[in-house]
Amino acid sequence: MRAGKSAGSRTTASPAQSLAPLHADIERYYTQKVLAHGASPLGVDWTCQPTQELRFVQLLKLCDFRQPFSLNDVGCGYGALMAFLAKRHRGAEVDYLGTDLSQAMIDQAKPSRSPSIRSRFVLTGGIPRVADYSVASGIFNVKLNQPTTRWTLFIQQMLAGMHAASRLGFAVNFLASLGPDMQAIPELYRVSPDVWVRHCERQFGANVELVEGYGMREFTLLVRH
Repeated sequence: MRAGKSAGSRTTASPAQSLAPLHADIERYYTQKVLAHGASPLGVDWTCQPTQELRFVQLLKLCDFRQPFSLNDVGCGYGALMAFLAKRHRGAEVDYLGTDLSQAMIDQAKPSRSPSIRSRFVLTGGIPRVADYSVASGIFNVKLNQPTTRWTLFIQQMLAGMHAASRLGFAVNFLASLGPDMQAIPELYRVSPDVWVRHCERQFGANVELVEGYGMREFTLLVRH
């Protein structure tokens, strides 16, 4: 018996500690992707650029482009969203911060060439600042071999972190449930929209807008304070 601990005492791991192996699995998976495919949609496990950018369109419906704003891009990968901002919203004044678990992803990210977008990238599993908005594209889709209960805890923690780090609101997307005649891939996380709509309404007292019907079996949540 170690000094200072009774025979019946137990050390309870914090939520962050309990999810450390999950974070390591995510980091390893996406590092392998970007090393294999480079700074491309395949490098972040999307099939093509058009569908990747279609998702960006839905997420950015959260933002008011009539005035300057700050934006956290959680799980930013190689910074494709930032490049899309410069292309789709020319002249928009954005203070952009991209965060990712993978150093290989951060290494691929390039600073913005747009004079109206101030950008930086940080290696972290958290969100190191409060911004007007936070968005995350696809970070909840690939659960690998994680139990659904642990993956749910991961989502809950990430949503709470995004809520706390967003003055005006945050946006995320999910793969939607399949029909009874369709075969699911075990490594992917699919869910009915009402599960996370209710969670955000109850936990954060937020106004949640459900965006769906944009051509893919998925949905986007715009969560506004």
